[in-house]
Amino acid sequence: MTRKSADAGASRTTIRDVAARAGVSASTVSRVLGGTYPASGATRTRVMRAVRELDYIADARAKAVAGVGTPTLAFVLDDITGPSFALMAHGVEREASRLGHLCLVCSTDGDARHELDFIETMRAHRAAAVILVGGGADTPEYRERMGRVADSLASAGSRLVLCGRPPLAPGAPVTVIEYDNEGGAYALCAHVLAQGHRRVLFLGGSPDHSTAQGRERGCLAAHRDRGMDPDPALRLSGDFTRDSGYRLMRQALSQGLEFTAVIAATDMVAAGALTALHEAGLDVPGDVSLVGYDDIPFARDLHPALTTVHVPYEELGRLAVRTVLARTPGAQDEHLLLGTHVVVRDSVAPPADARR
Repeated sequence: MTRKSADAGASRTTIRDVAARAGVSASTVSRVLGGTYPASGATRTRVMRAVRELDYIADARAKAVAGVGTPTLAFVLDDITGPSFALMAHGVEREASRLGHLCLVCSTDGDARHELDFIETMRAHRAAAVILVGGGADTPEYRERMGRVADSLASAGSRLVLCGRPPLAPGAPVTVIEYDNEGGAYALCAHVLAQGHRRVLFLGGSPDHSTAQGRERGCLAAHRDRGMDPDPALRLSGDFTRDSGYRLMRQALSQGLEFTAVIAATDMVAAGALTALHEAGLDVPGDVSLVGYDDIPFARDLHPALTTVHVPYEELGRLAVRTVLARTPGAQDEHLLLGTHVVVRDSVAPPADARR
């Protein structure tokens, strides 16, 4: 029998195996590994040699129940490939590492069942906090489900953190870290309208998505505060991806919609729209102005450089970690709001008719 097949059929090494190899009790091994009880240098050396020889890996759940091991934070998001999510994950990981915590990342692809299973696993492992990122459908069902999650984590000494997600009912044991989503969209649309645009195409996200809803509300409010009633035909819904922006822009052009500016719900949507406009022989901003939202790094490298809304995603991640680890035990709902601002670059100009 080969070594590989023998290993595959062998049972996992236990703490008792380590104790037998080191000639000590299992409780002594536990104390040495957890650093919770003094042990002589010779004893520690024998235990650690046995650990290496047997390739022993301590059970994370057992260590969590015992209150030893590296404290853990969990970071849950729909799509780890999304640039804004990646920035936030980077902030969480860097801050968790700085504060001596291990950060575990779970990408759910929008599967609520997968999300709940991961949260339950983190609860069993006594994670210090579970950070959920990104918008969702703000429904009674969502609030009830997240309320149960918050209570369940709190009962295990953990904490639910909602980052850019709809908040829960007052009094829930949850930390909410938000950015001014609607205000950023309002300021962006106001900038476009100030250039003289009146026919503004809005390429939005899913109609039931809270982040998409906030950005659309901001744009509508900017119009109405200036006495304008935007044409409903100029609001198209998709998702937050580059392909969605490309498809929606092709659709708008094929339908012959009249517009002089485009507000894309994200920079990724704007990138797809920009490609479709270029393919149609339209110049940005000479023929059509275009703006995005998020200010992800590549926005400045598009041609032209994209006017957009800056969201401090990395700081959101850092703040989520700092806030939840510094909170007062037993505290109920905490709600923090970060600002956004418009970054003006080269993709907006007055309408061509106005220039003539």
